[in-house]
Amino acid sequence: MYDLRTYTVKLQAECLKTTLSRRLARITDMTELTVKLPDELAQQIRAAGLLDEAALEKVFREALRKRAVGELFAALDEIQALKLPPMTEDEVQAEINAARAERRARTSK
Repeated sequence: MYDLRTYTVKLQAECLKTTLSRRLARITDMTELTVKLPDELAQQIRAAGLLDEAALEKVFREALRKRAVGELFAALDEIQALKLPPMTEDEVQAEINAARAERRARTSK
């Protein structure tokens, strides 16, 4: 017979095991990538310590972040070019409320 504390610890261990299994599955799901570079560039990259998996992952993530920021600024430039009148606080709040309602409707399906 289990007491409540033993059962709780067992349940927590099972949850942790499941969580770790999911995280490990995400970590081990990887794509192998082969890149051909000029020898001089490869030597410079190696000398800079950027030819290991962790460093390359960081480089790619940073490149994706920079691209996303660039796309954001491009979208802001397009909006500014439209020369729309500024929105009132009530109009902004109405847009926020509509977006939240739309998100709730999508997630409840």
